[in-house]
Amino acid sequence: MTKVATIAAPGCYLFIMQIVTSIQRFVLLLVLLAAVQFAQAQDAWKLKKDEDGVQVYMQTKEGSPFKIVKTVTVLNTTLTKVAAVLLDVMKTPEWVYGTKTCSILKQESPQVVYYYAEIEMPWPASNRDFAIRISMSQNPQTKVITVLAENQPTFTPEKKGLVRIQHSAGKWTISPAGAGKVRVEYVLQVDPGGSLPAGIVNMFSYEGPFESFRSLQRQVDKPAYANVKIPFIVE
Repeated sequence: MTKVATIAAPGCYLFIMQIVTSIQRFVLLLVLLAAVQFAQAQDAWKLKKDEDGVQVYMQTKEGSPFKIVKTVTVLNTTLTKVAAVLLDVMKTPEWVYGTKTCSILKQESPQVVYYYAEIEMPWPASNRDFAIRISMSQNPQTKVITVLAENQPTFTPEKKGLVRIQHSAGKWTISPAGAGKVRVEYVLQVDPGGSLPAGIVNMFSYEGPFESFRSLQRQVDKPAYANVKIPFIVE
C-alpha cells in the first residue's frame, strides 16, 4: 500500500501542475486578447468628413457617451505661425468656430497661458464657458510641437446664465510636412454639460472643428503673423 501511494503521488502532482499551467496560459491568452481588442477599439477612428483638405474623424471612448473628435489638415505655412496663432488666444474668436469671447486669465510663461472663453450654442441651449490651461513644447529632434489644453473648471468663478464645461481634454500636434507645409492635428474629447443628449452632441460635434480648421489657413496668413518670431520654436 505504501509503494502504491508513493508512486501515485508524483503522478497526481504532475497532473495538477499541468492543469494549473494550462489555466495560467488560458488566463494570459485572455489578457492578451483583451489588450488587443482594447487597442483596436481605441484606434478605430471613423472618417466623418473630408472636404477642403480637412479630415475629421470620430472615435468612441470607453466609459463616456461623448465621442472623441480628431481633426487633421496640412497647411501652407510654418511651425512658428501656427504656434503663434494658438498662443494668441485673444484672437481665438476670429477663427475658432462658435467662440463668442475670449480673455487671458494668467500668463504663466511664454509657453503656458490660462484663458477663459464663452461658446455660443444654438437656441434653446445655454451658452457654455470654460477655463483652459494651454502649454506648448517642441521636440528638439523632430521639431514636432505639442500643445496640451487642460480643463480648469474652478480657475475662475462660474457666471450666471452660462453652463461651465467641467470635463474636456485637447491636444494639438503640429509637425513639419516638408516643402513649406505643416501638418496640424487636433484631438478633443469634451462633455458639454447641461442636459444635452449625447446622441445629439455626437451628431454635430465634428462641425465645429471642421469649420475652425478651414479658418486656420486664413488666420495664419494674416499680416499680424507675417514676421512673427517665437524664441522657443525652431523651424
